[in-house]
Amino acid sequence: MTRPGAQSSSAHPDAPAAAAQFLGAHPPFDALDAGELAALAALAEVEEHAAGATVLAEGAAPPAHLRVVRTGAVEIVHDGRVLDLLGPGELLGHAPMLAGLPLGFTAVARGATTCLRLPGPAVRDLLGRPAGLRYVTRSLLAPPRADLGAPDPAQRPVGELLRAPLCTAEESTSLREAVRRMTACGASAVVVPIGHGRVGILTDRDLRTVVADGVDASATALREAMTAPAWTAAADRLGGEVLLDMLDRGVRHVPVLGAAGELLGVLEDVDVVAATTRSSFGLRTRIARARDVDEVVAAARELTPTIVALHDARVAPADIAGITAVVADAVTRRLIELSTPDAPPRPLTWLALGSLARREAVPSSDVDSALVWVGPEDDPVAAGHARDLAARVMAGLAAAGFRADANGAVATNPLFARSYEAWAAAARSWLHDPTQEKAPILVSLVVDARPVWGARQGWAGKGSVPDVFRDARRHPDLLRLLGRYALAHRPPTGFLRDFVVEHSGRRRGRLDLKRGGLVPIVDLARWAGMAAGVTGASTPARLRAAAAAGTLPPAAAATLEEAFHLVLGLRLAHQVEQLRAGVEPDDLVRPADLSAVTRASLREAFRAVASVQRRISAELDLGMR
Repeated sequence: MTRPGAQSSSAHPDAPAAAAQFLGAHPPFDALDAGELAALAALAEVEEHAAGATVLAEGAAPPAHLRVVRTGAVEIVHDGRVLDLLGPGELLGHAPMLAGLPLGFTAVARGATTCLRLPGPAVRDLLGRPAGLRYVTRSLLAPPRADLGAPDPAQRPVGELLRAPLCTAEESTSLREAVRRMTACGASAVVVPIGHGRVGILTDRDLRTVVADGVDASATALREAMTAPAWTAAADRLGGEVLLDMLDRGVRHVPVLGAAGELLGVLEDVDVVAATTRSSFGLRTRIARARDVDEVVAAARELTPTIVALHDARVAPADIAGITAVVADAVTRRLIELSTPDAPPRPLTWLALGSLARREAVPSSDVDSALVWVGPEDDPVAAGHARDLAARVMAGLAAAGFRADANGAVATNPLFARSYEAWAAAARSWLHDPTQEKAPILVSLVVDARPVWGARQGWAGKGSVPDVFRDARRHPDLLRLLGRYALAHRPPTGFLRDFVVEHSGRRRGRLDLKRGGLVPIVDLARWAGMAAGVTGASTPARLRAAAAAGTLPPAAAATLEEAFHLVLGLRLAHQVEQLRAGVEPDDLVRPADLSAVTRASLREAFRAVASVQRRISAELDLGMR
């Protein structure tokens, strides 16, 4: 049997015993029992491909079959470049098959090659089982050999990955009615709002368990069978990070919440597994398995070539920034684990601040951090442990190439190592008296904070710092002061020339893309997001939330988001070239080195940001905000 578009190949039934023996020697098929393996092997066909033959073509419809390389090798090609090489036992086409997406690559036989072809329906169940999901995920954790040219769900916000229909019900709804609703809308889970931004969830697997226990589905309400409160994911979290958390927690469905806490939908693990490529996962896994600090440092050094490779593969700059932050998180977590073999005297949370917290990090980004512990502020044991831990972790981060913030926003600074109660009290004091020294700076740092390790629930719970700042809309003095702070940095545009550049010293004739380009946008987004009741979130997510809440005109928010992506892309491209040259990355570019098109785009972006700033400044002067 010859497949269309593969004139040099043929397919024929394989001997079931031989196919079973081969499949059973490779994961995830090695998890099947003998009967399941024999049934699957009976469906296998062998495809024979001559050297150079196309196995799968880029842009083609989602494949209806899974292929397993049996002999030879298959090259993964995109944009004329060989991005990956698959050998015997490796899967081909499972990602687009599961996702229902067109192929983002071409698969070409390297030398004479054979593949086992398995019908999609026969392998979907296997890949959806825990063992199959672990295999697919861990195969994605292999060293990053390729990016397949399509948007990578592992590095996309989970809010963009939602595919399953949303099915909701009240707590009092009977299980029978819940089943009817799930069937009607084609959902595999029902979500139950339970107040205060929390939800419960009941999945089809939960229902089977309940029914098997003999529960009366007509007389039993959802509140008696659902998981509540359910673990949820913020819409701007990266798909790969959420997937690993799901596997760690043993869940296959997670409700996804928007920046303002609204329920957007339910993410299923297969939505992420379906088309995830290798990107940063291998690096993260090696860091997590490091046995000592030296191994952590050695693994972390692979981040630089990973960033360069991803940039060359045309991965979106925002995705590369997210990968950088994910790796920094992994390094931080492993250093903490190696530094605290025993439980700390008080529950601790390590917080990322700044660009790492927003997942907008680039090679030049430094590390802003904070520590929080549960218990009295004056507990000398907790304070001493936090101080010692911070010193060890910061030393490890420095050795791994992550510089500490030069302005002192680090966990070794007592100002950034406090108890939960002390942080919350400080936040409330900033709300009521924003004129305190450094209040705007501290608020800006703390609002960005994101838990990396430890007792996450303490930082995010009722009465916590993020919870306190969600009330910022009722404190106009603080918002006005933050608005003024956000206007302090102006884009470097002039009326008589393209850009305002430095005139002396090392920076002479150069343009600072961070201070002049990104900082004005990031600060405006943070201020507008707080005015919309949004605390920790990425800059684009804050801008979209501000537009939805009316704290920024939609056109202004769109302008700022477009400018953000443009400047981030230029900043990253500049730093990648510095990494290639072995130069310490910075944010200083010579306008003359930019192409005419890039200069024009950058100039228009800066002027658009300045226009938004002027409008907001006028409104603040008039007391309209």
